Amino acid sequence: MKPSEASERTLEMCRLAPVIPVLVVEDVAVAVPLAEALVAGGLPVLEVTLRTPAALDVIAAMAGVAGGIVGAGTVLSETDVVAATAAGARFAVSPGATDDLCAACETHELPLLPGAATATEVMRLIERGYTTGKFFPAETAGGAKALKAIGAPLPQVTFCPTGGVSMGNAGDYLSLPNVACVGGSWVAPGDKVAAGDWAGIEALAREAAALPR
Repeated sequence: MKPSEASERTLEMCRLAPVIPVLVVEDVAVAVPLAEALVAGGLPVLEVTLRTPAALDVIAAMAGVAGGIVGAGTVLSETDVVAATAAGARFAVSPGATDDLCAACETHELPLLPGAATATEVMRLIERGYTTGKFFPAETAGGAKALKAIGAPLPQVTFCPTGGVSMGNAGDYLSLPNVACVGGSWVAPGDKVAAGDWAGIEALAREAAALPR
């Protein structure tokens, strides 16, 4: 898969809703009801981070949820790419971008949302052919003001800011012309997941899905 094609696919997914839930799931038993609640609330694109032993099983379970598009987050190596693809992930998200990781995603035809935090990193993505990326860590890298500044000389790249994004500041990012959506974990808080409060999570998803952009 060419980087340009990967960027087209990830941009299409980013435009489906204003928020991509970033999920750290410990127990595969909650995977399906969690995904169903988020999709029902209007957030069809889900990122399951590869930070727990259950993550690949969670991706496999969520991949069967109607209306959902499940990807793997914290993808760092070709091993991760192969495992995520086998589990049913339809895209990958990385905190940064290396030549080896990009090559692995291109070889295995897994669309990549590569991370970048500086103008130099964004320029390297452009050189490789990527025009859709993840701005990370968004808040500590300067927030919406920094991303707006990067967009002035590099308007050809569209971003999904992630890292410190919340309901309170999501609008600052979504108002920017170089932002398609944001990524955040606030729509699936740990206490609600642990309690099985799927109605509460669906309500948070509906609130997030209604964010203007």
